[in-house]
Amino acid sequence: MRVDNIYLRGTAVRLPRSLPVADAVAAGQCPPRTAAQTGAVSVAVSPDESAAEMAATAARTALERAGSAPGDVDLILHADTYHQGQDLWPVASYIQRAALGNSCPALEIRQMSNGGLAALDLATAYLNAGHGSRDALLTTADRFCAPGIDRWRTDPGTPYADGATALVLSRRGGFARLLSLALHADPELEPLHRGDDPFTDAPFGHRMPVDFEAAKRAFIQQTGMSYAITRAHAGQQTVIKQALADAELELGEAQWVVLPHFGRRRLTSIYYTPFGIEPERTTWEFSRTVGHLGAGDQFAGLDHLVTSGRAAPGDRCVLISVGAGYSWGCAVVEITGRPDWATTP
Repeated sequence: MRVDNIYLRGTAVRLPRSLPVADAVAAGQCPPRTAAQTGAVSVAVSPDESAAEMAATAARTALERAGSAPGDVDLILHADTYHQGQDLWPVASYIQRAALGNSCPALEIRQMSNGGLAALDLATAYLNAGHGSRDALLTTADRFCAPGIDRWRTDPGTPYADGATALVLSRRGGFARLLSLALHADPELEPLHRGDDPFTDAPFGHRMPVDFEAAKRAFIQQTGMSYAITRAHAGQQTVIKQALADAELELGEAQWVVLPHFGRRRLTSIYYTPFGIEPERTTWEFSRTVGHLGAGDQFAGLDHLVTSGRAAPGDRCVLISVGAGYSWGCAVVEITGRPDWATTP
Protein backbone atom coordinates (compact mmCIF):
# COMPACT_ATOMS: atom_id res chain seq x y z
CA MET A 1 0.00 0.00 0.00
CA ARG A 2 1.05 3.57 -0.61
CA VAL A 3 1.42 5.47 2.67
CA ASP A 4 0.79 9.17 3.26
CA ASN A 5 1.43 11.35 6.31
CA ILE A 6 3.21 8.69 8.40
CA TYR A 7 6.71 9.47 9.66
CA LEU A 8 9.53 7.87 11.60
CA ARG A 9 10.23 10.11 14.55
CA GLY A 10 12.76 8.13 16.61
CA THR A 11 14.67 4.84 16.60
CA ALA A 12 16.90 3.01 19.05
CA VAL A 13 18.74 -0.28 19.52
CA ARG A 14 19.77 -2.02 22.72
CA LEU A 15 22.60 -4.49 22.17
CA PRO A 16 24.33 -6.28 25.07
CA ARG A 17 27.97 -7.37 25.01
CA SER A 18 29.58 -8.65 21.82
CA LEU A 19 30.93 -12.21 21.53
CA PRO A 20 33.60 -12.65 18.82
CA VAL A 21 32.84 -15.64 16.60
CA ALA A 22 36.48 -16.71 16.84
CA ASP A 23 36.08 -17.04 20.61
CA ALA A 24 32.89 -19.08 20.15
CA VAL A 25 34.72 -21.42 17.75
CA ALA A 26 37.66 -21.79 20.16
CA ALA A 27 35.24 -22.63 22.99
CA GLY A 28 33.52 -25.32 20.91
CA GLN A 29 30.24 -23.40 20.78
CA CYS A 30 30.26 -22.54 17.08
CA PRO A 31 31.25 -25.13 14.45
CA PRO A 32 34.13 -23.84 12.29
CA ARG A 33 32.12 -24.64 9.15
CA THR A 34 29.27 -22.44 10.38
CA ALA A 35 31.65 -19.58 11.08
CA ALA A 36 33.14 -19.83 7.59
CA GLN A 37 29.81 -20.04 5.76
CA THR A 38 28.10 -17.22 7.64
CA GLY A 39 30.96 -14.74 7.54
CA ALA A 40 29.89 -13.48 10.94
CA VAL A 41 32.43 -11.52 13.00
CA SER A 42 30.58 -11.39 16.31
CA VAL A 43 27.12 -11.74 17.86
CA ALA A 44 25.35 -9.79 20.57
CA VAL A 45 24.92 -11.96 23.68
CA SER A 46 23.08 -11.08 26.88
CA PRO A 47 24.49 -12.77 30.01
CA ASP A 48 21.38 -12.06 32.10
CA GLU A 49 19.30 -9.15 30.74
CA SER A 50 15.91 -10.43 29.55
CA ALA A 51 14.33 -9.60 26.23
CA ALA A 52 11.67 -7.54 27.97
CA GLU A 53 14.22 -5.45 29.85
CA MET A 54 16.19 -4.77 26.68
CA ALA A 55 12.98 -3.73 24.90
CA ALA A 56 12.10 -1.26 27.65
CA THR A 57 15.58 0.28 27.44
CA ALA A 58 15.35 0.67 23.66
CA ALA A 59 11.86 2.13 24.01
CA ARG A 60 12.96 4.81 26.45
CA THR A 61 15.78 5.87 24.14
CA ALA A 62 13.56 6.01 21.06
CA LEU A 63 10.91 8.03 22.90
CA GLU A 64 13.53 10.49 24.14
CA ARG A 65 14.95 10.89 20.65
CA ALA A 66 11.45 11.39 19.24
CA GLY A 67 10.50 13.92 21.90
CA SER A 68 7.41 11.81 22.60
CA ALA A 69 5.73 12.05 25.99
CA PRO A 70 3.50 9.27 27.37
CA GLY A 71 0.42 11.18 26.31
CA ASP A 72 1.63 11.32 22.72
CA VAL A 73 1.64 7.53 22.31
CA ASP A 74 -1.66 6.00 21.22
CA LEU A 75 -0.50 2.43 20.55
CA ILE A 76 2.28 0.07 21.66
CA LEU A 77 3.15 -3.01 19.61
CA HIS A 78 5.89 -5.41 20.68
CA ALA A 79 7.14 -8.05 18.21
CA ASP A 80 9.09 -11.10 19.38
CA THR A 81 9.80 -14.73 18.49
CA TYR A 82 10.99 -16.43 21.68
CA HIS A 83 10.75 -16.42 25.49
CA GLN A 84 10.59 -12.89 26.90
CA GLY A 85 11.58 -13.67 30.48
CA GLN A 86 8.34 -14.86 32.11
CA ASP A 87 5.62 -17.43 31.38
CA LEU A 88 1.98 -16.63 30.58
CA TRP A 89 2.74 -12.94 30.84
CA PRO A 90 1.87 -9.84 28.76
CA VAL A 91 5.30 -8.52 27.84
CA ALA A 92 3.86 -5.49 26.02
CA SER A 93 2.27 -4.36 29.27
CA TYR A 94 5.66 -4.56 31.00
CA ILE A 95 7.23 -2.38 28.31
CA GLN A 96 4.36 0.06 28.65
CA ARG A 97 4.82 0.27 32.41
CA ALA A 98 8.61 0.49 32.29
CA ALA A 99 8.92 2.96 29.42
CA LEU A 100 5.71 5.01 29.43
CA GLY A 101 3.18 4.40 32.15
CA ASN A 102 0.27 5.55 29.98
CA SER A 103 -3.03 3.75 29.27
CA CYS A 104 -3.12 3.15 25.50
CA PRO A 105 -3.49 -0.35 23.99
CA ALA A 106 -0.30 -2.44 24.34
CA LEU A 107 -0.21 -5.62 22.26
CA GLU A 108 2.23 -8.40 21.42
CA ILE A 109 2.94 -9.48 17.82
CA ARG A 110 4.09 -13.07 17.17
CA GLN A 111 4.93 -13.15 13.46
CA MET A 112 8.44 -14.52 13.90
CA SER A 113 11.15 -12.62 12.00
CA ASN A 114 8.55 -10.69 9.99
CA GLY A 115 7.14 -9.23 13.19
CA GLY A 116 8.80 -5.83 12.94
CA LEU A 117 7.30 -4.97 9.57
CA ALA A 118 4.00 -6.58 10.55
CA ALA A 119 3.88 -4.20 13.51
CA LEU A 120 4.78 -1.31 11.22
CA ASP A 121 1.87 -2.19 8.94
CA LEU A 122 -0.63 -2.51 11.80
CA ALA A 123 0.51 0.72 13.46
CA THR A 124 0.27 2.61 10.17
CA ALA A 125 -3.29 1.40 9.65
CA TYR A 126 -4.18 2.22 13.27
CA LEU A 127 -2.90 5.79 13.09
CA ASN A 128 -4.50 6.42 9.69
CA ALA A 129 -7.84 4.97 10.78
CA GLY A 130 -8.31 7.73 13.31
CA HIS A 131 -7.80 5.54 16.40
CA GLY A 132 -4.73 7.59 17.24
CA SER A 133 -3.74 11.04 16.12
CA ARG A 134 -0.14 11.17 17.25
CA ASP A 135 2.44 8.39 17.81
CA ALA A 136 2.82 4.62 17.98
CA LEU A 137 5.69 2.89 19.80
CA LEU A 138 6.99 -0.28 18.12
CA THR A 139 9.50 -2.52 19.89
CA THR A 140 11.16 -5.86 19.19
CA ALA A 141 13.29 -8.03 21.46
CA ASP A 142 14.62 -11.54 21.90
CA ARG A 143 17.21 -13.37 23.96
CA PHE A 144 18.15 -16.62 22.24
CA CYS A 145 19.80 -18.55 25.04
CA ALA A 146 20.23 -22.13 26.22
CA PRO A 147 18.68 -24.51 26.93
CA GLY A 148 15.92 -23.80 24.43
CA ILE A 149 18.02 -22.26 21.67
CA ASP A 150 21.51 -22.98 20.39
CA ARG A 151 22.36 -19.72 18.64
CA TRP A 152 24.77 -21.50 16.27
CA ARG A 153 22.97 -24.78 15.54
CA THR A 154 19.21 -24.16 15.90
CA ASP A 155 19.10 -22.54 12.45
CA PRO A 156 22.47 -23.15 10.71
CA GLY A 157 23.36 -20.32 8.38
CA THR A 158 21.95 -17.66 10.70
CA PRO A 159 23.73 -16.83 13.98
CA TYR A 160 21.08 -15.81 16.52
CA ALA A 161 21.69 -12.70 18.63
CA ASP A 162 20.23 -11.03 21.72
CA GLY A 163 18.97 -7.48 21.61
CA ALA A 164 16.08 -5.07 21.21
CA THR A 165 14.96 -2.30 18.89
CA ALA A 166 12.41 0.48 19.09
CA LEU A 167 10.79 2.82 16.60
CA VAL A 168 8.40 5.72 17.12
CA LEU A 169 5.95 6.04 14.24
CA SER A 170 4.10 9.35 14.04
CA ARG A 171 1.63 11.57 12.24
CA ARG A 172 3.49 14.60 13.63
CA GLY A 173 6.51 14.50 11.33
CA GLY A 174 9.96 13.07 11.82
CA PHE A 175 13.38 12.45 10.27
CA ALA A 176 11.94 10.09 7.62
CA ARG A 177 8.63 9.32 5.98
CA LEU A 178 7.12 5.95 5.19
CA LEU A 179 6.37 5.78 1.46
CA SER A 180 4.95 2.29 1.10
CA LEU A 181 4.57 -1.07 2.79
CA ALA A 182 3.55 -4.55 1.65
CA LEU A 183 2.93 -7.87 3.43
CA HIS A 184 2.27 -11.31 1.98
CA ALA A 185 1.73 -14.80 3.43
CA ASP A 186 1.94 -18.36 2.13
CA PRO A 187 0.73 -20.82 4.81
CA GLU A 188 1.60 -23.77 2.55
CA LEU A 189 5.18 -23.27 3.79
CA GLU A 190 4.15 -23.32 7.46
CA PRO A 191 5.47 -26.88 8.00
CA LEU A 192 9.00 -25.73 7.14
CA HIS A 193 9.48 -24.79 10.80
CA ARG A 194 7.18 -27.47 12.25
CA GLY A 195 8.06 -30.61 10.36
CA ASP A 196 5.92 -33.70 10.91
CA ASP A 197 6.16 -33.89 14.69
CA PRO A 198 2.84 -34.26 16.53
CA PHE A 199 1.58 -31.40 18.69
CA THR A 200 2.67 -31.42 22.33
CA ASP A 201 1.25 -30.41 25.70
CA ALA A 202 4.14 -28.18 26.78
CA PRO A 203 7.14 -26.35 25.28
CA PHE A 204 10.13 -28.38 24.06
CA GLY A 205 8.12 -31.59 24.02
CA HIS A 206 10.17 -33.04 21.14
CA ARG A 207 13.72 -31.81 21.47
CA MET A 208 15.79 -29.19 23.21
CA PRO A 209 17.33 -27.04 21.88
CA VAL A 210 14.99 -26.30 18.99
CA ASP A 211 16.18 -27.78 15.69
CA PHE A 212 14.81 -26.01 12.61
CA GLU A 213 16.88 -28.17 10.31
CA ALA A 214 15.01 -31.30 11.42
CA ALA A 215 11.71 -29.65 10.54
CA LYS A 216 13.00 -28.50 7.16
CA ARG A 217 14.28 -31.97 6.29
CA ALA A 218 10.90 -33.51 7.07
CA PHE A 219 9.08 -30.95 4.91
CA ILE A 220 11.46 -31.25 1.97
CA GLN A 221 11.22 -35.04 2.01
CA GLN A 222 7.49 -34.65 1.37
CA THR A 223 7.49 -31.76 -1.12
CA GLY A 224 10.97 -31.53 -2.61
CA MET A 225 13.54 -28.76 -2.37
CA SER A 226 12.45 -26.92 -5.53
CA TYR A 227 8.89 -26.57 -4.21
CA ALA A 228 10.07 -24.78 -1.08
CA ILE A 229 12.61 -22.58 -2.86
CA THR A 230 10.19 -21.55 -5.61
CA ARG A 231 7.40 -20.59 -3.23
CA ALA A 232 9.75 -18.78 -0.84
CA HIS A 233 11.25 -16.70 -3.64
CA ALA A 234 7.80 -15.92 -5.05
CA GLY A 235 6.60 -14.66 -1.68
CA GLN A 236 9.58 -12.37 -1.20
CA GLN A 237 9.35 -11.14 -4.79
CA THR A 238 5.66 -10.33 -4.35
CA VAL A 239 6.17 -7.88 -1.48
CA ILE A 240 9.28 -6.28 -2.93
CA LYS A 241 7.54 -5.60 -6.24
CA GLN A 242 4.42 -4.25 -4.52
CA ALA A 243 6.22 -1.93 -2.12
CA LEU A 244 8.50 -0.58 -4.85
CA ALA A 245 5.60 -0.02 -7.25
CA ASP A 246 3.61 1.84 -4.59
CA ALA A 247 6.65 4.01 -3.85
CA GLU A 248 7.27 4.55 -7.59
CA LEU A 249 10.80 3.28 -7.16
CA GLU A 250 13.06 0.69 -8.78
CA LEU A 251 15.19 -1.46 -6.48
CA GLY A 252 18.34 -0.26 -8.24
CA GLU A 253 17.40 3.35 -7.46
CA ALA A 254 17.34 2.81 -3.68
CA GLN A 255 20.44 4.02 -1.88
CA TRP A 256 20.06 1.39 0.85
CA VAL A 257 18.56 -2.09 1.18
CA VAL A 258 18.17 -3.39 4.74
CA LEU A 259 18.06 -7.20 4.73
CA PRO A 260 17.58 -9.80 7.46
CA HIS A 261 20.72 -10.49 9.49
CA PHE A 262 21.38 -13.85 7.86
CA GLY A 263 24.78 -15.36 7.19
CA ARG A 264 26.62 -14.43 3.98
CA ARG A 265 25.85 -17.68 2.15
CA ARG A 266 22.11 -17.42 2.87
CA LEU A 267 22.02 -13.72 1.91
CA THR A 268 23.73 -14.49 -1.39
CA SER A 269 21.31 -17.25 -2.36
CA ILE A 270 18.12 -15.50 -1.22
CA TYR A 271 18.81 -11.82 -1.97
CA TYR A 272 22.10 -10.77 -3.56
CA THR A 273 21.94 -13.03 -6.60
CA PRO A 274 18.16 -13.32 -7.27
CA PHE A 275 17.45 -9.60 -6.83
CA GLY A 276 20.75 -8.14 -7.98
CA ILE A 277 21.44 -6.46 -4.64
CA GLU A 278 25.02 -5.33 -4.10
CA PRO A 279 26.27 -6.00 -0.55
CA GLU A 280 27.69 -2.46 -0.50
CA ARG A 281 24.14 -1.07 -0.53
CA THR A 282 23.13 -3.19 2.46
CA THR A 283 23.93 -3.17 6.17
CA TRP A 284 26.01 -6.36 5.91
CA GLU A 285 29.11 -4.90 7.57
CA PHE A 286 26.94 -3.98 10.56
CA SER A 287 24.77 -7.11 10.66
CA ARG A 288 27.76 -9.48 10.59
CA THR A 289 28.88 -7.95 13.91
CA VAL A 290 25.45 -8.31 15.53
CA GLY A 291 23.62 -11.46 14.40
CA HIS A 292 19.94 -12.14 13.80
CA LEU A 293 17.70 -10.13 16.14
CA GLY A 294 14.49 -12.03 15.44
CA ALA A 295 11.86 -9.45 14.45
CA GLY A 296 14.24 -6.51 14.87
CA ASP A 297 16.76 -6.71 12.01
CA GLN A 298 15.05 -4.09 9.86
CA PHE A 299 14.64 -1.52 12.65
CA ALA A 300 18.23 -2.13 13.78
CA GLY A 301 19.61 -1.74 10.27
CA LEU A 302 17.71 1.49 9.69
CA ASP A 303 18.81 2.85 13.06
CA HIS A 304 22.42 2.04 12.16
CA LEU A 305 22.19 3.88 8.84
CA VAL A 306 20.67 6.94 10.50
CA THR A 307 22.76 7.15 13.66
CA SER A 308 26.02 6.52 11.80
CA GLY A 309 25.23 9.30 9.36
CA ARG A 310 25.48 6.98 6.36
CA ALA A 311 21.88 7.62 5.31
CA ALA A 312 21.54 11.21 4.11
CA PRO A 313 18.45 13.33 3.47
CA GLY A 314 16.90 12.24 0.19
CA ASP A 315 18.08 8.62 0.50
CA ARG A 316 15.48 5.89 -0.03
CA CYS A 317 15.83 2.79 2.15
CA VAL A 318 14.11 -0.50 1.30
CA LEU A 319 13.45 -2.70 4.35
CA ILE A 320 12.97 -6.40 3.55
CA SER A 321 11.91 -9.18 5.92
CA VAL A 322 10.77 -12.79 6.02
CA GLY A 323 9.32 -14.84 8.84
CA ALA A 324 8.45 -18.47 9.41
CA GLY A 325 4.81 -19.15 8.83
CA TYR A 326 5.50 -18.12 6.06
CA SER A 327 5.23 -14.37 5.63
CA TRP A 328 7.20 -11.58 3.99
CA GLY A 329 7.35 -7.82 4.32
CA CYS A 330 8.83 -4.86 2.49
CA ALA A 331 8.74 -1.15 3.30
CA VAL A 332 10.21 1.90 1.57
CA VAL A 333 11.38 4.78 3.73
CA GLU A 334 12.71 8.15 2.58
CA ILE A 335 15.14 10.02 4.82
CA THR A 336 13.98 13.65 5.01
CA GLY A 337 16.34 15.08 7.61
CA ARG A 338 19.28 14.32 9.86
CA PRO A 339 18.12 13.85 13.48
CA ASP A 340 20.00 15.39 16.40
CA TRP A 341 21.38 12.03 17.55
CA ALA A 342 22.90 11.16 14.14
CA THR A 343 26.64 11.35 13.60
CA THR A 344 27.69 14.05 11.16
CA PRO A 345 29.60 12.40 8.29
